[in-house]
Amino acid sequence: MNIENHHVVRLHYSVSEAGGEAIESSHGREPLAVLIGHRAIIPGLEEALLGRAAGDRFAVTVAPDKAYGERRPGLTQRLPRKHFKDQKLAVGMQIVVPTQMGPRPVTVEKLGLSVVDVDLNHPMAGKTLHFDVEVLEVRAATAEEKAHGHVHGEGGVQH
Repeated sequence: MNIENHHVVRLHYSVSEAGGEAIESSHGREPLAVLIGHRAIIPGLEEALLGRAAGDRFAVTVAPDKAYGERRPGLTQRLPRKHFKDQKLAVGMQIVVPTQMGPRPVTVEKLGLSVVDVDLNHPMAGKTLHFDVEVLEVRAATAEEKAHGHVHGEGGVQH
């Protein structure tokens, strides 16, 4: 079965900056399970999966416009330090902050006595990413998965 929209794909991957060491990998843990066509992963990786099948191994390089976008200078916000409770913060540290649209990764840019300046760009914004992918399984999504917009069961959400 070739991968199309509304298929569930289980895969292993590693990602690095083009020419660099791996930043993240699913090897040694559960494979990633995604519902294709529902914006569960970056567009460039999803596009590279279309037409592939279980057992396929491939590499793909994804430009920033098909990954996390270009870096936007000046995209910073000043937050009260009290929101970080007893968290030990350092300049350059990546943390996740709650927002109205869900958790968002940010980078600590400057520390003050009562405020913290954070860079709101995704930590991988502006980076060309290289993926090594192994497709483990492909199946049609259930009606419930399509309606909910995510994978259920092994590797997905357990309702």
